[in-house]
Amino acid sequence: MKKSVHMVLVLSIVGMISGASLVGVYRYAQPRIEENKKAEIRRAVFEVLPEAKDYNTIIKEDRLIYQGLDSSGNLVGYAFIGEGAGYQGMIEIMIGMDPELNQTRGIQILESVETPGLGAKITSESFGEQFKALLVVPLIKLIKGKKAEEDNQIQAITGATISSQTVIDILNNTIKEVRERLSKE
Repeated sequence: MKKSVHMVLVLSIVGMISGASLVGVYRYAQPRIEENKKAEIRRAVFEVLPEAKDYNTIIKEDRLIYQGLDSSGNLVGYAFIGEGAGYQGMIEIMIGMDPELNQTRGIQILESVETPGLGAKITSESFGEQFKALLVVPLIKLIKGKKAEEDNQIQAITGATISSQTVIDILNNTIKEVRERLSKE
């Protein structure tokens, strides 16, 4: 009986010390994680809106929208984050659009845990290049096994159709949502 009480006491103490250590590390690391996330978003805004020299942040119904501005303060486009479930986890994308929200300026994958060597190719430069000056009216379409023939088509990554389709779905859904929110001005 004494032995079991002793074991429970030792395990309880070890558990409390471990829990307190985890809380301490989390509290130490969390502000740095937030700073890095803000810096990553800032870099992504300028990546997807290359003409922008500065940006304003507006909030429309709980959605952050970044207005890219040139050196004279004129609007050059919008950037916003879209996310959705990919093959293995969430995919988060910074999307850059022209001021009329009819054409993409570019995308930047902020977060992805897709299959290495296949779905992870959504972060490749060759896949991302397809999203420069891409028409989004009508909706973006994914094509397989051949080159894009229309201004609103993207070629799927071979072996990663689900990840490719997820990126297209995220863009189509997020652009539609942002259009609706900005039209309420």
